[in-house]
Amino acid sequence: MIGCHFGRVLQLTVAGGSYQEGLSVVLQGVPPGVALTEKEIYADLLLRKPGADELSSPRKEPDLPVIYSGLNVEDTIQDAGNKNHTNGTPLTVLIPNLDRHFVHIKQYQDTNRTPRPGHASYATFKKYGPDDDAIGAGFFSGRYTATIVAGGYIAKKILKKCGIEVFAFVREAAGVSCSEEDLETIKKNTDSYKQMRRDHDPFYQTVYEQDMVTMDMRYLEKMKIFSEIEKTIDEIRAGAPEMNRESIQEKYGVHPVINCPNLEEADAMVNACSRISAGGDSSGGVVEVIATGLPPGLGEPVFNKLDGELGRMLGIGAVKGVEVGAGFKVKDMTGSECNDEISAENGKVVFDSNNAGGITGGISTGQPLVVRVAVKPTPTIDRKQHTIDKYTLENRELEAITRRDPTIVSRIWPVVENYTSLVLLDMLMVYYGYSMLRDMKLT
Repeated sequence: MIGCHFGRVLQLTVAGGSYQEGLSVVLQGVPPGVALTEKEIYADLLLRKPGADELSSPRKEPDLPVIYSGLNVEDTIQDAGNKNHTNGTPLTVLIPNLDRHFVHIKQYQDTNRTPRPGHASYATFKKYGPDDDAIGAGFFSGRYTATIVAGGYIAKKILKKCGIEVFAFVREAAGVSCSEEDLETIKKNTDSYKQMRRDHDPFYQTVYEQDMVTMDMRYLEKMKIFSEIEKTIDEIRAGAPEMNRESIQEKYGVHPVINCPNLEEADAMVNACSRISAGGDSSGGVVEVIATGLPPGLGEPVFNKLDGELGRMLGIGAVKGVEVGAGFKVKDMTGSECNDEISAENGKVVFDSNNAGGITGGISTGQPLVVRVAVKPTPTIDRKQHTIDKYTLENRELEAITRRDPTIVSRIWPVVENYTSLVLLDMLMVYYGYSMLRDMKLT
């Protein structure tokens, strides 16, 4: 299978499947000297994993990562202080599947003759034939997005060291939109939401806060513990702190289920998603991602424009549209309304607006980057649908019996956040190299 590789200077290769042994991430181009732990990678993975609330699939995958290569396992010389630092070699992260049981495999076996409308299952069968990994949709399951979150977290951490912050949130869900908020409010809410999820995640608290798994353990030691965790997933989950809306709002100032900075509108989003799901259907929405601190000059002409590279987020499962800045609203604007006028104040360039979303000519302007993605409803629904038997081409009727998400939008925002981080770091590394040569005055 080709198409599982991304990037030029920073290169990401992903592999695995929903019901294979797990998923893997290989990230090349990570500079040496980045301190990294499995605990911090998991802190992002827990934001998109299933089974966390009423808007996600009941699958109970903990998504515990193992850094397999690319780190110094000890100080390179005594007291060097570079243990658990990246060493410049390819960084590999493994994410084993721990909630993979035959009862669920059997559900897929019983329904895999009849492709799910709206899902990749018919197209992948035609492409790969009878050996298509159709159990849990294989590599076309939303489960593969854990690889993007894991790899993208590392990129996001490096960007932050460079003064660039990347954060995303749910702009719209089930037809309910979030009101406009200033960037600082959105970022503060997203940071608080992440902290709340860490504090209430049973695996974060049990596995990492209680040092069940540590960076001092070798790979096989961790796998032994993972084997025990696989047998006690329900017990660990039962120990999760209660997600009480009032206490969470008082302590963190966020909604317990959905990352939207307006609490009343977040409530309305959850209620709308739940109402649609109760009828056996699913809903979609919009995720917005913002990046601040970008220098002007990121992006290349024609084929590697910054907005063009961000448009590759159409490759995220369920994403059906990507827009930058004012996006599709520009069709109803005049030039004078759409243009972001420029002036100078105290020796600094100032823009009167940001309809361009921080990009003109495919190159960053130094303004905040603003990108939105449209997320379709979950194709797996609990309603009868027309389909076919893909072997005999007889008409059939399908009812979903597999585990499903009422909506994808509440889990996909960390994927968008970290995918954006991968694009930006790759662009930034190219930019730094180009700028250094440009400033050497080679003439």
